[in-house]
Amino acid sequence: MRVAVLKGGRSLERQVSLKSGARVEDALERLGHEVVAIDVGGDLVERLRAERPDVAFVALHGRDGEDGTVQELLEAMGIPYTGSGVSACIRASDKVLAKHAMRDAGIPTPDFFAFSETAFKDLGAASALPAIEERLEFPIVVKPACQGSALGIKFARTADDVPAALVAAFSYDRKVLLERHVTGRELAVSVIDDETGPRVLPIVEAVPKEEDFYDFEARYEIGRTEFVCPAELSDDVSARASGLALAVYSLLGCAGFARVDL
Repeated sequence: MRVAVLKGGRSLERQVSLKSGARVEDALERLGHEVVAIDVGGDLVERLRAERPDVAFVALHGRDGEDGTVQELLEAMGIPYTGSGVSACIRASDKVLAKHAMRDAGIPTPDFFAFSETAFKDLGAASALPAIEERLEFPIVVKPACQGSALGIKFARTADDVPAALVAAFSYDRKVLLERHVTGRELAVSVIDDETGPRVLPIVEAVPKEEDFYDFEARYEIGRTEFVCPAELSDDVSARASGLALAVYSLLGCAGFARVDL
C-alpha cells in the first residue's frame, strides 16, 4: 500500500510531529508499505495529487493537523486517512468544547470558566475575575483553548499571578480557560479500535523527575520524565480510568485511535 505520512506542518509542535512522522515511516516500511513522506506546507494538495497515495497517515500535531483542518482537505480530495474524522477532531482539539460536552454528559472534569479576547476587551470580563477566582480557588490553571503538549499553560497561585498567566495564554490562542487545579497523578490512556470495537491499552503514568508539572520540556526532553507502563494502580482505579477514557472516546466521536489524559 502507498501511504503518505503527513508530518511537520506549521504548528508550534512541528518538531514533535517530525519525530512522530519518522517513527511512523520506519514502522510502515518495516511492514512492507511504500511510504511517501510529506512535510505539510502550502504545496500539500499539489504533492498529494502528484503522489496519489492509497491512504494518508496523519502524524501532524497541533493546529491544522489535529483540529480537523487537514482531515477536511483529505475528505475533499477523496483520500482515506487515519484517526478521527473532522467533527471529532474539532471537538477534541478545543478544550472548551470538549469540557462542556463532558460536563453535559456527567463525565468528571475540573470546574472551569472560558473567555475570548473579546470578552476581556469589550465586555469587561476582567472585572469578573475576583468572583471566578473565588469559585475555582487557588491555585488556578490558566491555559489556551486549542493548544496541545501543555503549551501556554500557567499556574496562578494568587490573584496577582492571574493577569500575566492570561497574557501568556492569549499569546497562543484567542480563547482561554481558567480551570480548578487538581492535584494528582498524570495518566495517559490510549484507546484503539479493532474488529471488536474500541479497547484500552495498558495505562501509562508520566512521572516528571525535576518538576511537579508535566510541561512541554518534561514531555519531550529525554530523561526529564519517567514513564511507567503499566501504571501502578489498584484494579478499581485502573478500571475507572479505562472506563472514563472509553466514555470520552465515544462522547467526542473518536475513531481509529486516540489518547485520553487524566
